[in-house]
Amino acid sequence: MMRAITRARIQLDKSARKRTLATAVAVAGVAAMALSGCSNGGSGSASSALTSHGPITIWYSNNAQEVTWGKAMVNDWNAAHPNEKITGQEVPAGKSTEEVIGAAITAGTTPCLVFNNLPAATGQFQKQGGLVDLSKFPDANQYITSRTGSSADQYKSPDGDFYQMPWKSNPVMIFYNKDIFKKAGLDPNNPKLSTYADFLAAAQKIKSSGAAKYAIYPSPTSEFFQPNFDFLPLYAAETNGTSLIKDNKATIDSQAGMDVAQFWKTIYSEGLAGKEPVQDDVFASGEAAMAIVGPWAIPVYNKVNWGEVAVPTKDGTPASQTYTFPDAKNIGMYTSCKNQGTAWDVLKFATSQDEDGKLLQTTGQMPLRNNLQSVYSDYFAQHPAYKDFASQAARTVDDPTGPNTIAALQDLRNFYTKAVISGQGDLSSELKQASDSITQAWSAK
Repeated sequence: MMRAITRARIQLDKSARKRTLATAVAVAGVAAMALSGCSNGGSGSASSALTSHGPITIWYSNNAQEVTWGKAMVNDWNAAHPNEKITGQEVPAGKSTEEVIGAAITAGTTPCLVFNNLPAATGQFQKQGGLVDLSKFPDANQYITSRTGSSADQYKSPDGDFYQMPWKSNPVMIFYNKDIFKKAGLDPNNPKLSTYADFLAAAQKIKSSGAAKYAIYPSPTSEFFQPNFDFLPLYAAETNGTSLIKDNKATIDSQAGMDVAQFWKTIYSEGLAGKEPVQDDVFASGEAAMAIVGPWAIPVYNKVNWGEVAVPTKDGTPASQTYTFPDAKNIGMYTSCKNQGTAWDVLKFATSQDEDGKLLQTTGQMPLRNNLQSVYSDYFAQHPAYKDFASQAARTVDDPTGPNTIAALQDLRNFYTKAVISGQGDLSSELKQASDSITQAWSAK
């Protein structure tokens, strides 16, 4: 959730991946200090923890809206459970939430629950021995699948169990500036952006008319998560919902992978997107006419006269059938927790229909809940700007879950930086080489 990653998003979600700490050791120290005097409670062996009840600690994201929801959820629980109270706090500061959690696993200072787990990092946390297998709770699989529906399957680990609770998503779409489109001579109310050809034609007109310096400006930096905001949303759309990994092999060495890569290569080679990292939000400033963002951006861009459409495909898949990247954040339960029985009850309470509704109302983020639009029909009637995102939330493809997901994504980004953004080498050969490298990274022991 993250989740390209713009300056505005970073300001909205200060727990995103841009702050710095000197070393992982320092992060572990921060996490340990944050939890000092704040025990996970209970006693007994790990085998009894699943059924043990008592006080627990939780971390939630430190963007303002989620803090508001988190504190209210904790108060609601504590009022009804005086003997199993939650102590909640924001995720400790660090270079990234993932680094903070990883260091805390090593130090044995994780809380019982973290409401900010990146799906791509779940396999690594599991490999570290840090995550509880939620499927060990008798009602877990039924609860998760009944709440989330069939899309929950993509959050299973390779062993078939859930080590993360699917929680909320920010499905990414194309935001466009209606004023810039009008200035460029494009229809601001019915823009032709659904096919690659139409999208490129609109982008070229924006640039040639001088309506904006750039048509679009995804972050060109090299972090492993950046494919989630350029290559992978369009790949999900072009393939009708195919994951980066299938049957333990990369899937991108295909016509669809080539088409997506060529589309973005054209964007960069024709100067329709910038190649340098920027500090400011170029969509908010009007320097770029479009952005790939999720519903978190609606309050951020309240001064922009924006519209939104589904991400493009080669031949123009209807929006009602288009897939994208969900930019999800999930919930993890950690093995240092002694009172896992309480933690499981809290996890269900926090993802109940009532609490999911409060999360939606407070943050505008989409609970990973089946039949979202009908369950919260009153909300979407009152907040029509979110309707298309609610529809899109039913068609998403997240990063695959495995111990080497981050390494695989980094190989994808390395290919993209070289062959797509910089335009070096033969694109077909580079794509094949990247696919082989991703498969090798995914399968590494």
